[in-house]
Amino acid sequence: MYLQDVGRLLRGSAIALGAQTLCADTQGAFTGEVSAAMLKDVGCSYVIVGHSERRLLYRESDQTVARKFVAAQSKGLVPILCVGEQLAEREAERTHEVVARQLEAVLKLASVDSLASRRAGLRARLGDWHGSQCNPEQAQDVHAFIRAQLAARDAKIAPLTRILYGGSVKAVNAAELFAMPDIDGGLIGGASLKAHEFIAILSAARAH
Repeated sequence: MYLQDVGRLLRGSAIALGAQTLCADTQGAFTGEVSAAMLKDVGCSYVIVGHSERRLLYRESDQTVARKFVAAQSKGLVPILCVGEQLAEREAERTHEVVARQLEAVLKLASVDSLASRRAGLRARLGDWHGSQCNPEQAQDVHAFIRAQLAARDAKIAPLTRILYGGSVKAVNAAELFAMPDIDGGLIGGASLKAHEFIAILSAARAH
């Protein structure tokens, strides 16, 4: 298991280990699944829930994603909740509707303070469908919408929640994205596999 090996290498360092998904159930006979307890045992601190590919390819519902969010927190993991629209939904101007629905599913199962920055993060997935990217202003619009949804429930929690852009952060657009007031960072995909790209993104993040 790569996570276990990487966890050993990172032990004692400032770098935290995260997983890409987990089982929505914390115990029981679920052959092939990886539980929150197992991830914690191999050294994970974070776990992604609701990634676009999990929602689309594996048909994970909003309710399943919400259960995964709660399962992660129950074992001391920090869940990174992914929300966002598909390209057709964006073209139909349903982005806010879709994001609000996905977020509401989690807030119904977990309290709004479960999204405070030390306990969770939000990743807004925007414009990363079939090579289509949104510009920084479009990304900011949805990030501001998410924060407003949280503020409507708790004005103190909203500014503490880290909202990360997860569309397509690259060296060429990182500085512009991170300059937006409601974009607190990025969940980097393919660019993280290219050292020069990733270093440039880190430099842009540190500048903001």
